[in-house]
Amino acid sequence: MSVFTDGLRAAAAGDRGMTTYVGREATRTGWAEIHDVSRRGAQVLIDAGLRPGGAVAILAGQPVDVAPAAQAVWLAGGSVTMMHQPTARTDLARYAADTLAVLNLIDAAVIIVGDPFTEFADTLRESGRSVVTVADLRAGTVPADPVDSPESATALLQLTSGSTATPKAVRITHANLAANVEAMIHAADIVPGRDVMVSWLPLFHDMGMVGFLTVPMCRGIELVKVTPADFLASPLRWLELIDTHRGTHTAAPNFAYALAARVLPRAESLDLSTLTFALNGAEPVDVAAVRAFLAAGAPYGLAETAVVPAYGLAEATLAVSFHPRATPLSVDTVDAAALEGRARAVPVVAEDAVNIRTFPLLGPPLPGLEVQVRGGAGTGGAVLGEREVGVLHLRGAAVTSEYLTADGPLPTQDADGWFDTGDLGYLVDGAIVVCGRAKDVIIMGGRNIYPTDIERTAQTVSGVRAGNAAAVRLEAGQRRESFAV
Repeated sequence: MSVFTDGLRAAAAGDRGMTTYVGREATRTGWAEIHDVSRRGAQVLIDAGLRPGGAVAILAGQPVDVAPAAQAVWLAGGSVTMMHQPTARTDLARYAADTLAVLNLIDAAVIIVGDPFTEFADTLRESGRSVVTVADLRAGTVPADPVDSPESATALLQLTSGSTATPKAVRITHANLAANVEAMIHAADIVPGRDVMVSWLPLFHDMGMVGFLTVPMCRGIELVKVTPADFLASPLRWLELIDTHRGTHTAAPNFAYALAARVLPRAESLDLSTLTFALNGAEPVDVAAVRAFLAAGAPYGLAETAVVPAYGLAEATLAVSFHPRATPLSVDTVDAAALEGRARAVPVVAEDAVNIRTFPLLGPPLPGLEVQVRGGAGTGGAVLGEREVGVLHLRGAAVTSEYLTADGPLPTQDADGWFDTGDLGYLVDGAIVVCGRAKDVIIMGGRNIYPTDIERTAQTVSGVRAGNAAAVRLEAGQRRESFAV
């Protein structure tokens, strides 16, 4: 067995598990029980036509359904693709077309459907593929012998953010997954039997699927998992779960911390003293939002070192770097004119100085990863020095070797194994700082304007909700570059 699938078996030998909720009613399911259901479900998938190396698409919203479904796929030797989920506002005709494009891209052998999407089962069968429900997996009676997957086998086909009409998937191998899981466990100091992970993150996103389902499921860590709908209905619910279950580790995008800072004063009784690792990632980290959350949480026992700004991307399986744990927030304040005009991060002593940018330090690369900053067009891709802004490149065991596209596999690495992330940033004493996406930069009057600056300014306007502003570059043609918010 691969290191990863062997971890699933080993985790089932312990007494830890996953707690999920329907409303306020909690149900705890042990990893041993999930593994037992998964072995029987693996045989159901094999009987439905799944063969080693085959791809399986999963469309299910409840974590208690996704966990055994995904593990069943891995035990049967297949790869998992978590499908994007429709909402009440989704155009179902377009969603159906996008879904079919993804199924064709991954050449899905089987589709697993669970609540609340079982109504799509018959429509998906019309694609000519085998469809099984989560109930079918649970009804299996014969446990399969786990397939001996090699380390090079595909474990995940992670859809990229823009995977709609022209989908693209990141191919994550068993070796990629095992390497990143080990690095994250080490960097976050997660100890099975001691720590409790709490999350509402969507499972079609890598931070939810890898960080807050796969990691605890293959390491035997206690997990409390609800859905994004639970969080959006009541943002305070996230923090109440940390209190109730004595949560130690959690994660969310920056907007969630900004939102939590606004609702925390409404809490009547809350204890956040157990929370030691609150990862902030998946979107640009705003220092002001982090500080607001820490300040709002202090009366409830939240440690000033709890928030951990991070950098990651699906092409590195998930995590690239974490701010050093158990240390106060470290920021880099630089001269905005030098950053925008000369691509240099020139430090400024006082944060209250005019025309500055403040970035969180995102820590050094995790074990097994390397980072370089390289110049863009006209530089020959030369490696840049400290505080020189360029494109971040990654290399290491967790970095994917290819994308899967409609035109076939597409290599991601150069001849020396380096992956061009497309993110602009620089290094400070080995720590990564991310400025923004190279393709999103707005060039005006020779200056590089980062959309996050515009968005954060817009969010200071009364009535604008955290995370609900987006600045985009407009096609300029022969005119001056412009933007819209």
